[in-house]
Amino acid sequence: MYVKASTRKTRDGQTIRYLQLAHNEWDPIAKASKTRVLYSFGREDQLDVAGVRRLVDALSRLLDPADALAAAAPTGLSFLESRPLGGAWLLDGLWRQLGIDKIARGMVNTARREVDVERVLFALVANRALKPSSKLAASEWVCHDVHLPGLPNVTDDACYRAMDDLIGVEPALTRAIYDSIADLLNLEVDLLFFDTTSTYFELDEADDLAWRDDKGRVVDEGDPAAVKQAGFRTHGKSK
Repeated sequence: MYVKASTRKTRDGQTIRYLQLAHNEWDPIAKASKTRVLYSFGREDQLDVAGVRRLVDALSRLLDPADALAAAAPTGLSFLESRPLGGAWLLDGLWRQLGIDKIARGMVNTARREVDVERVLFALVANRALKPSSKLAASEWVCHDVHLPGLPNVTDDACYRAMDDLIGVEPALTRAIYDSIADLLNLEVDLLFFDTTSTYFELDEADDLAWRDDKGRVVDEGDPAAVKQAGFRTHGKSK
C-alpha cells in the first residue's frame, strides 16, 4: 500500500498534483500487476492534513505500539523498543540538584559491584515514586518499563545488596542530606512523611460511622454515591 501521485495541467498551464491511497494487485488473466485506488485525497495543495492525521491514528490503533512506530520509521531504521523517560528524568534532575547522588556515592561502597550502588538506590526511589512495587518487580521495571539515566538494567540481587549498603550508612546519609537541603528548601521538620507498608495502628474504640462512597470519601447520607457506613479507623484487618 502506498500513496500514488498523479499530475494534471490546467488550461492556464498550472500543474496540479493529486494524491491517492493505492496498492498493487496481481491480475491472473492479464498476468500483470495492476494499481487499485483505495481512497482519493484530492489535490495536494488542498489536502486535509487533519483528516490524514485522524486516518493514520485510527490505523495505528490496529497495530502493536512497536509495530506502529516501526511503520512510521525512516527507511533503513528498525524499531527496537520504547520506554517512558519523563518521570524518571525529572526525579533524576531533582536528585542531582539536591546533591543526593554525590552524598550517596561518597558513603556507599561501589567497588567490586556490577552496577553503581548510587544508581540502584535512585532506581528504588524512582520506582517508589512512579510505580511502587517489590524489589523483584522494581528490577523488572528498570529493565523493561522505564529508562533510568545511568542504569540500563539491574537485578533483584543488586537491589537487595544496595538496601543492605543503605542500612549501614543510613544515619550518616540522612543527616548529610538534611544538612545539604535544609537551608535550600527552608524546611520545617514538624511534618513527617513515612512509609506504612508494614505499619498498622491500634486504638480501643473505632471512629464514628460516616456515610462513604465506593472510594471511601465521606458523603452526605442522602447522596446517591453513598454505599456504606464506616469510620476512618475501624476494626478489621490492618490497611
